[in-house]
Parts: sequence; structure tokens; C-alpha cells
Amino acid sequence: MAKSLFDFCDLTCRHATVPKETALDGSGSCRTFVALYCKRRKTLVHKNQPCSKKAAKSAGSGRE
Repeated sequence: MAKSLFDFCDLTCRHATVPKETALDGSGSCRTFVALYCKRRKTLVHKNQPCSKKAAKSAGSGRE
């Protein structure tokens, strides 16, 4: 399957993690926040924004 020019920032990327700041996720649900922390960029990024650097998590990596 061909890789598209841009993938979208989401939790399937090995660089993406759930943000630690509670203000981004008031209800404690991983579905309510609007930003992800990108370990590659070392900053918050908008969830679902186009990203040309997305890298899939390996199958056996589990949750970080």
C-alpha cells in the first residue's frame, strides 16, 4: 500500500503521546483532548493535523 504524502497526527504514531497537562483533558478521557504531545518536535501539536513525519508504532510496542 502506498504511503500518502501526509498522514494525520494521532495516537498511532510512535512520536505521539497523550498530553500530561490536565487542562487539555478535563474529563480524563483520551478522546476529549485537542492536542497531542509530539516527542519528535518536543511540543504540543493539534490532533489530526497533517504530518509528513508520522511513523507507525511497532506491533509489539504496547502503550507508552
